[in-house]
Amino acid sequence: MHRSVTTATPEPTAPHTLPTVVRYRDVLRVPHAARLLISTLMGRLPSGMAPLAIVLTGPDDRGYGSAGMLAAVYLLANAAGGPPLGRLIDRLGQTRVLTVSALVAGAGFALILVDDAQMLGAVVAGLSRPPLDATLRCLWKPLMPSREHERVALSLDAATQELIYIAGPLLAAAVAWATSAQWALLATAAVGLSGTLLVVTSPPSRAWRPTPRTADWLGPLRAVGLRRLYAAMVCAGVPMGAIVPVAVQTADRWQAPGLAGALPAVVSVGAAIGGLVYGTRSWPGSASGHLTVLCAVWAAGWLPLLAATGPATAVAAGLLPGAAMAPLLSAAYLITGHLAPDGTTTEAGALLVAALDIGCAVGTAAAGTDLGLLLLPAGGTAAFLLLAARPIADRPLLPPTASAEARKTS
Repeated sequence: MHRSVTTATPEPTAPHTLPTVVRYRDVLRVPHAARLLISTLMGRLPSGMAPLAIVLTGPDDRGYGSAGMLAAVYLLANAAGGPPLGRLIDRLGQTRVLTVSALVAGAGFALILVDDAQMLGAVVAGLSRPPLDATLRCLWKPLMPSREHERVALSLDAATQELIYIAGPLLAAAVAWATSAQWALLATAAVGLSGTLLVVTSPPSRAWRPTPRTADWLGPLRAVGLRRLYAAMVCAGVPMGAIVPVAVQTADRWQAPGLAGALPAVVSVGAAIGGLVYGTRSWPGSASGHLTVLCAVWAAGWLPLLAATGPATAVAAGLLPGAAMAPLLSAAYLITGHLAPDGTTTEAGALLVAALDIGCAVGTAAAGTDLGLLLLPAGGTAAFLLLAARPIADRPLLPPTASAEARKTS
């Protein structure tokens, strides 16, 4: 699609032989790949830092309840702002849109510290958050020398993004403890802006050019496969949002306060492990087939947690669904990039993130009911049923002869 970044042409695979296995080191050796991965993670750290930093600003006359509302508004604004910014990038390029949006987001964080402007600041910061996740996934395709390199890069991306939700809150808490909650919020803005500038000054980002597109309002939504994918990802996102309130309720039930933080953290650890394992070998079949199976595993993986008898077994059980989460996201990213109509790649990726955010919001809101625990397997089950009932057409990840050899050697 995007021809502005020069890439190496992969050597043709000999008949009846398995393609060379692509390792993580092969991906990171591609020029600029390591810089893009690290700087994008840095630019996305506000997603993990901001909610806690906003809540920590609450101990004044506004209180924690008001600060929690601000954090919720910020997260909802993230979901709303990503697709329009993605569409702007697809039309104007990455440099200007990402730079301006990072500056505006920083100003929004500063506004949260101004009396009578907190809500406006949360909305501005959320709506203008640079869609670096979608931007990076647009760059993997032209940067990587083969589709297998791209798949492994996306697996590494999906696994390492869990660091955002582990390191982000820890960093915000550390800055608040060392200085103040206000400085934690300003640090959030500074980290996001610095990471974004590192991305937009990289050669692949500067060389990336929009692809001409047909003028229409639907954009990526005109692709039937993407519409089904987004609907499934809303369902898959429900457990991602439900796990935190469910963890709090479970901690209260067993009188184990540490479980409220430990359970979401161990799910993220499981996701990082699962994502890294998923990218270590080539898998036969198509990305859509993988996604269908992974949604089933995502649903079934929660069942041991529902049967847990204490904090220790609950923490151990949290690793199981986590192991499916990052591979699931990796497969979804790969499908999105290859089904997006010409000129809509960034917007398509941003819509995928928005679909997951909507599912998270639904899960968070509904988890407070008596049926909160059932939301964990229900979301994955609904996603599986949607995908299994009408599979998304996608190309095999390996050539047919290689797939047969892979099955023999597995």
